[in-house]
Amino acid sequence: MGNRIIPAILVLLLVLFHAQLWIGRGSVSTVHEMQQRLDEQIAKNVQAQAKNDELAAEVRDLQEGLQMVEEKARTELGMVKPNEIFVQISK
Repeated sequence: MGNRIIPAILVLLLVLFHAQLWIGRGSVSTVHEMQQRLDEQIAKNVQAQAKNDELAAEVRDLQEGLQMVEEKARTELGMVKPNEIFVQISK
């Protein structure tokens, strides 16, 4: 009888570990589901980063565009800001 107890305990432990692998916390299906959710979140993050990059480029273009417009207005039209003194030197 003593010879059968140890193999029975080992088989029982094997069954418990196997059950944990398939239906318990951290099971194959749970890991697969979490991996799928992670992949979806990564895809959302990539889309959000692309949108952020697009908006940042648009802001840069607007800032540089306004600077160019202001520079053109100053040189071609003589635009001055309030409290600024415009001095023109002719040669």
